[in-house]
Amino acid sequence: MAPGTVESAEGIVERLIANDHVRWWNKPNLRRLYLLLVPFCLFIESTSGFDSSMMSGMQALTYWKEFFNNPKGGQLGLLVACYNIGAITSIPFVAILADHFGRRKSIVFGSTIMIIGAIMQGLSRNLAMFIFSRIFLGHGIVYAIISGAALLGELGHPKERAFLGSMFNAFFGVGSVLGAGIVVRTILIPNDFSWRLPSILQAIPSVIQIAFAFTIPESPRWLVSKDRSEEALEILIKYHAEGDASQELPHVELAEIRKALEIENESRARGWAELFQTKGMRHRSLVAAALGIFVQYSGNNLISQYLVPILNKIGITDPHTQVRYNVGTEAWGFAVALLMAAVTPRYPRRRMYLLCASCLLCVYTAWTIAQARNRITGSKETAYAVIVMIFLYKPAYNIAYNALTYVYMVEMFPYYVRTKGLSFFQLFNRSAVMLGSFVNPIGLEDLDWKYLFVYVALLCFEIVFIYFVFPETLGKTLEELTFLFESEKEDGELLAATAAKVVQDPNGIELHEAPEKKA
Repeated sequence: MAPGTVESAEGIVERLIANDHVRWWNKPNLRRLYLLLVPFCLFIESTSGFDSSMMSGMQALTYWKEFFNNPKGGQLGLLVACYNIGAITSIPFVAILADHFGRRKSIVFGSTIMIIGAIMQGLSRNLAMFIFSRIFLGHGIVYAIISGAALLGELGHPKERAFLGSMFNAFFGVGSVLGAGIVVRTILIPNDFSWRLPSILQAIPSVIQIAFAFTIPESPRWLVSKDRSEEALEILIKYHAEGDASQELPHVELAEIRKALEIENESRARGWAELFQTKGMRHRSLVAAALGIFVQYSGNNLISQYLVPILNKIGITDPHTQVRYNVGTEAWGFAVALLMAAVTPRYPRRRMYLLCASCLLCVYTAWTIAQARNRITGSKETAYAVIVMIFLYKPAYNIAYNALTYVYMVEMFPYYVRTKGLSFFQLFNRSAVMLGSFVNPIGLEDLDWKYLFVYVALLCFEIVFIYFVFPETLGKTLEELTFLFESEKEDGELLAATAAKVVQDPNGIELHEAPEKKA
């Protein structure tokens, strides 16, 4: 840096990260934080994974089918979709709870609802009770998902923030493998407990989250928003500087957070109007809505929720074989999700999304051809080709739609609107799942392999949309990303200049007066 120049906040953070060669597992405080975040935050998505694979496996259980009078088509779709109906009902309240009471308490609230819902589901006496319990269960998941994703992004060290967010979605596979694996064993139970026991065990991830709830600190950004900057600085010093108050990084982070929140608070609207008040916010909301649809309407729910009907179509009808294929696909998916979570956050987000959608288009095209040939010829070779495509689908999907989605959403939205932005994403995400859950079994039953053309067409659209609309977010702090779009650059320059004017003194950090904003 030339003499007499002021280093920007971005430059300070990049320099400090570049000079930090100690890995997180060699930092005792940070290591403890990340290990505790696994059961508290990362297990949240396991609940959704458990539900998805469990409901897929239950379609092979004789006692489940008999209890609900062999549901097909729309009725089967209702039993699967009501989980997401419940999720949609919670969306108006999530941001209120998370922003007023904190990320941790919101996770605990959602987890408590899910425990009650899982127990009711396992004790259901009729179809109505089963549907209500799944709606109740789904109502709780969104509180935990949105607050968990926000907490990971706001609490993690800048070096590992993207990796933590990527692992959040990857842990969907933990629950999906558990749900599918439990059904493999309970299929041997010769009574209704073959499906009641997995239903009750769906509460396990939520119990774990509550048990670890207060071993984790609150989000520093939430604390600053509540005028508790001293507590926020203590957390940043403890975990991002290993307790060394003389290090620059936590003080620069606090300066950025305070100034970003100040600028946001001065200019923002209130309530849900915040999502649409500026051109930049409207762009963010459009991307969030589109991504919410894309991650669920790229064919993944066809595999995760209706694998049994697909296997029936290609001639694999033995229930024991079907539930084993269910375990196999979910275990394979989890393995590649972990791999992609470790790799893809290092690369540009937009490029990874384009690669993901393009690979999915190739897989779905080949799958459509293989399933069409199977229906014409009935050969085992074409049936195995369909299974190969289902397994190839997993790494293609995990490139970005699994590995980057929550990383991207946390990076896209500024602090004050982050939980609302994630809620908006969840609204379209859960609506897409609900619609797919209703339509997929009907489409498979009535159109057979021709129904796959729907996803081929959607994937073509996704590629075009991503290319023209998705912004790039790689390589910036959360505070810098507050001013992501062209119309927001003036505020971004103000933040960088203000946060850069940080001086150390014996008592901590003092901020210089912010430069006057241009008219």
